[in-house]
Amino acid sequence: MDDPVDLIAGAALHLGLGAQATPLPDFSWDPESLDAYVTRFADDGDEGRMVVMFEQSESWTSWERHPAGEEVVVLVSGRIDLFQEVDGEVSRVPLRAGQAVVNPKGAWHTADVHEPSVALFITPGRGTDHRPR
Repeated sequence: MDDPVDLIAGAALHLGLGAQATPLPDFSWDPESLDAYVTRFADDGDEGRMVVMFEQSESWTSWERHPAGEEVVVLVSGRIDLFQEVDGEVSRVPLRAGQAVVNPKGAWHTADVHEPSVALFITPGRGTDHRPR
C-alpha cells in the first residue's frame, strides 16, 4: 500500500488515461517542476487532470483559465465568492463548505476569500493561463 499523499502540504495527484492515479508527493509550483509535470504526462493530452488542495486566507491576485478542459472546485471549508467570466460576462458564484462548482473550459476565473478556506481543485494539467486582476 502506498503512503498517503498530503495534499494540504502541497503534494498533488495526477489523474490520467486508463483511470491511472499517480501520487506526486514532492510537487512544487516552480517553472521547472511544472514543465517536468507537463512532459511526464504529455501522453494523457487534454484528458489528464491535476488534483491539488490549497489553504486560502486572501483573495486571489490574478485571473486564470484552463483552455484544455473544465475544472472542478470543491470548497472543503470556509467561504469564498468565485467569479467566472464567460463570453465577456462576469458572474459571482458564492461557495460554502461542501459545495462545488465547475469552471467551464477556457473561462477566466478568480476568487474573493471571505474567511480562511481550503479548496480542492481538479484541473486540466496543461495550458493554464493567468492575467492580473
